[in-house]
Formats: sequence, structure tokens, C-alpha cells
Amino acid sequence: MLVEAIYHRSADSYCYAYDDRTVHIRLRARKGDLQTVKALHGDKYDWNNTVTEKNMRIMASDELFDYWQAELTPPHFRLRYAFELISGGRKLWYTEQGFTERKPQDPLTFFDYPFIWPDEVLKPPAWVKEAIFYQIFTERFANGDLSNDPVGVRSWEEDNPGPHDYYGGDLQGVLDRIEYIQSLGVNAVYFTPLFEANTNHKYDTTDYYRIDPHFGDVSLMKKLVKAFHERGIRVVLDAVFNHSGSGFAPFRDVLEKGRASAYWDWFLMKDEQLEDTDRPLYHCFAFEAHMPKLNTANPEVRDYLLGVAQFWVKECDIDGWRLDVANEVDHNFWREFRKSLKALKPDFYILGETWHDAMPWLRGDQFDAVMNYPATEAVLQFCAQDTIDAQMLASRISRLLASYPQQVNEAAFNIIGSHDTPRVLTVAGDVRKVMQAALLQFILPGAPCIYYGDEIGMTGGADPDCRKPMVWDEARQDAVLLGFYRRLIELRKKHPALQKGSFEFVYAHSRQLVVRRTHAGEQMYICFNHEEAGKTITFNAEPAESFVMAGGNGTFRMADGAITVTLPGFGWLVLAGVSLSA
Repeated sequence: MLVEAIYHRSADSYCYAYDDRTVHIRLRARKGDLQTVKALHGDKYDWNNTVTEKNMRIMASDELFDYWQAELTPPHFRLRYAFELISGGRKLWYTEQGFTERKPQDPLTFFDYPFIWPDEVLKPPAWVKEAIFYQIFTERFANGDLSNDPVGVRSWEEDNPGPHDYYGGDLQGVLDRIEYIQSLGVNAVYFTPLFEANTNHKYDTTDYYRIDPHFGDVSLMKKLVKAFHERGIRVVLDAVFNHSGSGFAPFRDVLEKGRASAYWDWFLMKDEQLEDTDRPLYHCFAFEAHMPKLNTANPEVRDYLLGVAQFWVKECDIDGWRLDVANEVDHNFWREFRKSLKALKPDFYILGETWHDAMPWLRGDQFDAVMNYPATEAVLQFCAQDTIDAQMLASRISRLLASYPQQVNEAAFNIIGSHDTPRVLTVAGDVRKVMQAALLQFILPGAPCIYYGDEIGMTGGADPDCRKPMVWDEARQDAVLLGFYRRLIELRKKHPALQKGSFEFVYAHSRQLVVRRTHAGEQMYICFNHEEAGKTITFNAEPAESFVMAGGNGTFRMADGAITVTLPGFGWLVLAGVSLSA
């Protein structure tokens, strides 16, 4: 037993309240080292009457570690616990004081979860588990009103956008195409920024209370949100509170009046120019002078931005905010943000843009979820770029799932392309690889999001090439890929196990992969063959009354508790069954 590899702490992903009654605890150990792990637990004030043991299970494994988990329901909402560890013939107990060969008797030495406070439990909106998003970059989706076009708008058929080009896309265009969006089967949309700005992407806000006039106005926005809601589609907008645009009136006042401006402290101004640099005299996003950083620690700025966030919920009944550059805004601002928005609309979705470990924002007092870029990278490296094998993919995803509480994973925002990344078809170079990437995206815990046009095979390199105008000419669309996406959406919506079930890799070798998901008696196996040659895969399966093909292009047979799947090149198969224990 390698005790140096064993780790636990009573916080974050290792110990957290999953709901108002349940605490999840996890333990990390060297991969394959422990045969059995038990949780010895009870109430600290009623130990003798409540102490009990529970077997833990491996919820994930990466290349180095196993992650063991147990779900506990403390009768009095308090929890003291220790771990019994068995490896070969050796048995140890692990408490807050370390390891011992004797079974500890004093729970004072145990790990402690003091009390479950319902208002401190992270509770992402329940609807997000079932959500399938469609991302709309409004300036490039559809031009429905020629009268509000910017000067010099380019022809929609010209598919070589420059960084400063306009094509005239607007909210009327979205409304005109709403039946198409509904026909996909998605039940949520995410818009990149819609507020007045001086660029085509609108991430440099000049007026937070005004829809950009090239897009429409608040009246049209209300009409559009209402139309989406009537179709069972929720609406999430993009908020840029880390920085404004240089055309924002308070910043213009600072530029004009300097320290005499009433808004001087709304921004993070520098006292003097740094030597040997032409960078601006204020902090900004990525040294971009036209995006001055807002001082969200200033109470006036905080009140202003919270007012903005509340206004669009009250005015248009939106369902969520996606928060740009969220990890560079102070934590106290986001705590106030969450309180104010959840008071207004309890099932409001708060999604942060962070590209790295986001645990500090996911403790129940700030975000509901984050954009799942680590999963994006792993999926694309396996499915599109062929730079990692199935074992490494399974390792990366498993480590990611073990890094966050279960409810965080269930509400994660899963993408394989966006306005910030090259198109998935361009990265993959093969529509079959795109299909496998999308399938993997759709079976991961969390909510998948389709970037506009990916479903019809649009291509494009890095920004701005990934922001080409939407292709509406059906003759130029990939009808097979579009049909695949529609079936994929239908599959996820039909099977609860793909929305909220457990997730585990049961086979990962070379270019072949099998994932098992279960929920409420339903179990599903999703099988991938990610190479040109056909392959046969055999893996152990949990007992089931029967299995049926829910999708794909392979065959299967069952014998002696195992399933054998035969898949063609780049083939896939989804099997659905009902557990005997259900």
C-alpha cells in the first residue's frame, strides 16, 4: 500500500453536499493499489447510535490514481468519518491525523463535515441536465433586416471574413430562422454579446442597457425570447463584466477629464507608464486598449453591473448569463451577482468562462458551472487530431470528473467548437471524426452546445475564419451530418441515462472506447471505433433484461455476462438496456 499516494481533505471535490441530505466523500489512491475501501461514519454527538460502515466504489481512474466515492446520508446533517483501507494482507485506517494500524475509537480524530446548510449547497438549475444548447453568433447567423445594416456590409456569400468585417446578421434574422433552430431539437440557445459595441463581436460594450442598433432593439429582443420560450427553448446571453469598451461613456469621461472624472475609480488606472512599453495607462483585457478593465471592487461599479444583470432578466425574461473572462473578476462581485440573480429567478443559470481549474468559483456561492474547455481539448485530441489514444482520453476525462463535485459535472457546458476556436470539421478533416467527436460530446455529463453551422459541415480556421456567415443554401449543406446531429439530439433527449446518469469507461484501448451510463435502472453502452479498419470489442456488462440498438452502425451479441460489438471503420453503436435490479 503506497500511503504517499493516498489523499483526502474535507472540502471541494473530496467532500461536499450533493443535495440537502446527501454528502459525497472521495478518496484518492494509487491506481490498482487498494482492493477495498470502507467509510466508517456517524454523528459526532451520537456516535454509538449512528456509527456504521459503507463500502466505497471507484468512480473514476486516471493513469496514476483511482478515485473512490461513497454517498452518505447523515441522520442529523453532521458527519464524522474515517477510511478503512485494504491492500493485499495489509489493513490501515486513515483519519484526519493520518494512518494507523489500529481501528480508531475516538471520532474526534476523524474527518469532519460540520453541517449541511441548504443555502450553501451548490444547486445548478435542474433543467440544465436536460439542456442541449445551440450557440448563435448573431452578426453571422442571418440578416433579417437590411435597414439596420452597418455601412460597408459584405455579401452573405463571401466566406472569407476579416477581423473587422460586417455581414449584417441581426435578431430579426434569428427570429426568421427560429423554426430551423426548433427543428434541430435543441432546447436552449446561447447568444454571444448583443449590446451596443464598436466591433462585430460585441465584446467591447459601449452601452449595457441597449441592444446594438445593428441587431435590433429591446422590443425585438423581448419578442425573440418570447418566441423561443413558446417553443420550449431557454435563452442565455453573454455578459462582459470584466471590461467595457473604450466607447463606454464613463471611460470616455475618464479619458477627457483624467483624475477629475467621477468615474476614475471605475477602472484600474495606472499611476505612470511602464518603461519601454507602449501599453495603455490602464489595465485592460489582454492589453487591448479598446477593452479597459472594470474595477468591480468599486461599490458603484458593482451596483451598476448588478443592475444591468437584473435589468435583462426583468425586461426580457432571459434564463442565464454566460460570463466572459469570469476568472479575472473578483470573487466578491460574483457572490453578490449570484445572490441577486437567484433571488430574481431561482432556476437562473450562471455559467463562467474559465479555461483552467475552476473549483474556487464552484463552491455554491458563485457559478453553477463553467465552460468545459479541458474536456473539449481531450475530445478533439482523440477524435479530431488523433494525438492521444483511448487510454489517455479516458484518463483525462476521468481526472476531470474527479476534480469537481458531481452536480458541477452535471451542469458543465460541453463544446467541441465556438467563436473562439477553429471549426471542428477543419480540425478533423473528416466528417466521420466530427460525428464521433459530437457523439462523445453528447454522452459526457453536462450540457452539450452546438456552434452554429457545425451541424451542416461549415469549415473555418482560427478567428475570424471560424465566424463565417451561416450557410442557408441547402445544396451547400451536409445533409448527412445534419441528419446525424438531429438523431443525436433525439437520442440524448429520449434517454435519461445520457442526461443525468453515472459515467464510466468500461473499455479504452488503442482507438476503441466503450462508455457506460446508468440512471434509474436504465443502462447504456456507447461504443466507438476510431480508426479506418473494422474492429471487434468484447467487454464485461452489468446484467440486464435485454439490450437493444439505440443508434449506430455496428452489431452486437451477448454471452456469459459480456457483450461483443463489431464496428466498421469509424463506426459507433449505442446499446440501451434495463438493469435486472431496476
